[in-house]
Amino acid sequence: MFLSLDGGDGCGKSTQQKLLGDYLTSLGHSVVLCRDPGTTALGDAVRNILLHGTELNIADRTEVLLFCAARCQLVEEVVKPALKCGKTVISDRFLLSTLVYQGYAGGVPLETLEAASGIATDGIVPDLTFVLDIPCEVAVRRLGQRGTLDRMEQKGAAYHQKVRSGFLDYAAKHSDRFAVVDATPPPEMVADTIKSAFDTLQTAGRMNGIKTKGENDYV
Repeated sequence: MFLSLDGGDGCGKSTQQKLLGDYLTSLGHSVVLCRDPGTTALGDAVRNILLHGTELNIADRTEVLLFCAARCQLVEEVVKPALKCGKTVISDRFLLSTLVYQGYAGGVPLETLEAASGIATDGIVPDLTFVLDIPCEVAVRRLGQRGTLDRMEQKGAAYHQKVRSGFLDYAAKHSDRFAVVDATPPPEMVADTIKSAFDTLQTAGRMNGIKTKGENDYV
């Protein structure tokens, strides 16, 4: 099973990833946690460039390809092997982030992003993505508590409003694979909402594993 958590900066993805991982572990799942970009040596190097390379002038399409390179390595080194062994993967961000940040907010055509990302992921997509939604003013307040902002976080209020709108729009258009969760309550309450959504979908038979390339198993 492949799950991901996504949403704008400051929405609490990392916290919810750990809480969801603990919950699924308690249910008997063998859980693998990862983050995109990151987790692999190459992914961490690319992440450092993308988030902290403030002195670099990174063109929009270059940014897309860097994210795709990190994601490709993550799929090959972590996601595919884990799924093949029957493990449950929970990723902090995945393909949706690229579609929203570089597409809805950055202006790169979604068709271009989907084509590039399809190569990077080898057709593998999460069974379900939880989109953690918070108003931009709440995100700004939370980010301010962190101290120094990274390169993506520094892009301004108008950009991040486009990001939020993009997440909500894409999730609404593909509601079979995305569940929007209000992330403004305390973390424990948000975690309970995510658990409830997961349990409901599992009971309904929606969490049987996404297939890639029309095959019967992960490859």
